[in-house]
Amino acid sequence: MARYGATIMHGKRDAERTIEFDGAEDLMSRSPISVMRAFMAYIDAHANIGHVDYEVNAAMKSASAEVVTVLGELKFASGDHQPFMCMIAPL
Repeated sequence: MARYGATIMHGKRDAERTIEFDGAEDLMSRSPISVMRAFMAYIDAHANIGHVDYEVNAAMKSASAEVVTVLGELKFASGDHQPFMCMIAPL
């Protein structure tokens, strides 16, 4: 396992948070969507906020900087939807 950091910012809640999580050693060699899925699986399992769906509008990976950037919409169990931006990189 390797350690990663995800900084996520979303919508009207004026929320920004950096979350560390464990993932596969080769996670950054996978598609940007696969990286986001790994992060959201961690959120579902460990954040204690209930299931959060998401819709991705854009996802890109900078190979030289090993950073995945994802833009989209978070869909919380309460019915609240928030636009988000997430950047994920190895620590």
